[in-house]
Amino acid sequence: MGAGKIALAAGVALLLTLGGAVAISSASASCGGGSVNLASVGTSAPVAGYSGDQLTIAGTIINAAAELGLDSRAAVIAVMTSMGESSLRNLNHGDAVDNMTIGVFQQGESYGPRADRLDPKKAATAFLTRLVQVPGWATMPPSLAAHEVQINQDPDHYTKFYPAAVEVVGALTSSAGGGSCSVGGDSQALAQELIAAAGNGQLRVLEPRYLSQIEAVAAGQNMPDCGIDAGILQIMVLAVRSFETVGVSDINRKCTGSLLGAGTGSSHWINGGGAAVDFYALDGRTLTGADPQSIRLVSMLDPIMPEGARVGQSQCRDQATISLALRNLREFPDDCNHLHVDIAFAKGPLNVGG
Repeated sequence: MGAGKIALAAGVALLLTLGGAVAISSASASCGGGSVNLASVGTSAPVAGYSGDQLTIAGTIINAAAELGLDSRAAVIAVMTSMGESSLRNLNHGDAVDNMTIGVFQQGESYGPRADRLDPKKAATAFLTRLVQVPGWATMPPSLAAHEVQINQDPDHYTKFYPAAVEVVGALTSSAGGGSCSVGGDSQALAQELIAAAGNGQLRVLEPRYLSQIEAVAAGQNMPDCGIDAGILQIMVLAVRSFETVGVSDINRKCTGSLLGAGTGSSHWINGGGAAVDFYALDGRTLTGADPQSIRLVSMLDPIMPEGARVGQSQCRDQATISLALRNLREFPDDCNHLHVDIAFAKGPLNVGG
C-alpha cells in the first residue's frame, strides 16, 4: 500500500494549478486550519485513542498542510490516511501487501529516498502534494481522495479512521490557540458576512423567511422574537468559512410561528428564539448527523462550545456505530435529516477569541 501515481511536484504554486485540483489557497479559510506546537503536543492528553509520538506525528502532518496553504480538510485526510496506514507511527517496514513501503504513509520508492520517506514532515508534504493534484479531492468522500493517492486495494479502507482524524485535528489545532476558529462577536458584522455568503451562493437557506432573519440583523434592526443569538451567528460563520457550501433549514421558529419538533419548548423557540440552527447540507451533501460532513462540523465545534451547548442526531450516530467522545457538546436524539446545534442552555459564550 502507499504507491502513488503522480510524480512529486516541485513547488506550492503547482499545488494550486496542476490537474484541475480544487485546493483551498489559504489556511485561514477554515476553522482549525492552523499549526501545532510540536514541543508540547506529544505530552498532551490522549485524543481518540492516540497519544505521545502518535500525536506528534499528527501535529507534523497538520503543520505540513498549513505550510502548503491548505485548510483543515486536507490535514484531516492526511491524518486519516496515516492512521489507516501506520496508526500514526513512523514504521521502517511495510505490511503483508507490500513490504517495500515505509514511513507514516507507507510510501514506496516513487516518493524518493528512504530517508525522506522516513521523515514524517517530508512524507506528509509528499502525500499532500499528490492529494491536491487529484481532481475534485476537496469534495469527494475523504477515503476515496486518500485512495486516489495511495492506490490501496479498498477505496473505503480509511473511512473508519475519519471521525478520529477529525477529532485529532480539531483538538490539536484548538489547543494551539484556536487557529482561524477566532471570529468576532459583533452580531451585525457576523450577519453581514453571512449575507455576503448567501449572495455568492455559498450559504443556502431552505426558506426565505430564515434569510430575512439574518438580513434584519445585518441591517441593525432589533425585531422582538426574531433575533439570532450571536453564538448561532458565529457557528454559521465558522461553517461558511470551513465548507464550500452550507445549507441552513431552521433558525428562529418563534419569529415564523413554526411548531415543528418540540413546539414552543424547542431551542429554536424558547427565550425569544434564535438560539439554535439546523444545517441540512454541507458541501452539497444532505446531512444525517452521522455523515462525514456532520462529523467534521461537530468535531470542529466541540472544543470551542460552552458548557450546556447541544448537538442533535445522537441516535443517528448510534445507529452508524459512531462515537465522537465529545468534551463540551451534549448529545440528544433528533430526526436524521439535518444536523441541529443549539446554545439555548449554554453557560457562557463560544470560545472563539476575536
